[in-house]
Amino acid sequence: MVHGKRRVISRIQLSSANHLFHGRRMTAWLPFFVFAATLLAFVVESELTQYLQTSLGYRQPFFTFYLVHSAFIITFPLHLLYLHATTKYSTQALWNGLIVALSKHLSPGTPIQGLPRLPFLVMILLLTLGISAPALLWFCAISLASVSDVTAIWNANAFFAYLMTFKCRWEPRKLFAVSLATIGVLVVVYGGSTSADANETHKRAYLKPSAPLVGDMLTLVASVGYAGYQVLYKKHAALPNDPEVIAERAYEYLPGNEDEEEEIREPVHPTIQDDVVYPPPFGLHPNLITSAIGFCTLAILWIFIPILHHFDIEPFVAPDSPAIVFTIIGIAATGVIFNAGFMVLLGVWGPIVTSVGNLLTIVLVFISDVVFGAGADAVTMGGVVGSALIVGAFGLLAFDMLDKQRRPATIFNAASI
Repeated sequence: MVHGKRRVISRIQLSSANHLFHGRRMTAWLPFFVFAATLLAFVVESELTQYLQTSLGYRQPFFTFYLVHSAFIITFPLHLLYLHATTKYSTQALWNGLIVALSKHLSPGTPIQGLPRLPFLVMILLLTLGISAPALLWFCAISLASVSDVTAIWNANAFFAYLMTFKCRWEPRKLFAVSLATIGVLVVVYGGSTSADANETHKRAYLKPSAPLVGDMLTLVASVGYAGYQVLYKKHAALPNDPEVIAERAYEYLPGNEDEEEEIREPVHPTIQDDVVYPPPFGLHPNLITSAIGFCTLAILWIFIPILHHFDIEPFVAPDSPAIVFTIIGIAATGVIFNAGFMVLLGVWGPIVTSVGNLLTIVLVFISDVVFGAGADAVTMGGVVGSALIVGAFGLLAFDMLDKQRRPATIFNAASI
């Protein structure tokens, strides 16, 4: 009797899973579009930041960080305007759908009576801390240790993210890809990916390392913290209908896990019922969280600006030229695109693929140095080999991800015959 019950449950799960993965294939191109925009935004943000600190001589790292992260607040309103212009969804219906999704996620098993304010506030405060602390540690470390050390240690967050998510068993393909990407970063950073002129620019741009060990330790803490932020976001903040979450849940129903009785019920495509759009359209939930982090940054972190000024850690200097103002606006705009896209990809691809994918920004910066900077003088064996390793690692992870997206539906179809 119990076996029959499990078989009925299994058939329900198989049918739901096939529907879910069909929906995922229909929108498979969207994450790659977001990914491309994210990479481009990061490269532009990096170039503008370097221009601000070197050519314009405006070195206010915390104040710049505060402005950029506070600008996150515009992400959600812009997404609502886009949906209002391109769909038939009303703003109220979209908001009602978000309330339903957040209530089911943050307060499961309780009646839906509006936004669960306390759990949502706690989540946003923790996410703001999780994304701000590593960034601030990075700004502190860059003046204490060498740029090469800080870059290499920071970009090891992909490996740390994997260590935090391997679930008591190693996946050889993922482990190999993450290790390959980490080696690629080391080769690029220490293999001479920049020309002598570029190295001289870095020496002028940053203070001479005064405490390398302290700087390296701060960067290590920042890297581990950033990896933890990615993993915890996916585990606790991402909605159950995010594709990466669905993929993991679908694997729970493969042969050998027949005693699992939880059903996959979350739909993929938004539908309107009783003035509620559920589930929220692609990217709307992470953009709400990104905007909430921006508001939290704006409302709380300003207090550190007078404190840093008072103790002469970062004496406040207001932007005094249009060039500085417009450059900061450009950094904020590209920072919004990068971080909003990053939050979306964390839910869609998970922390491992997203963090390794972000290493492609190293490759793009290397290419931009060749095309727009020192030209052929910037081409070195370390840069070429390291970039190739990073690209190969991401390609391997992307293949593994797409293979997993196809395999569950195939297995479920075979099992239901």
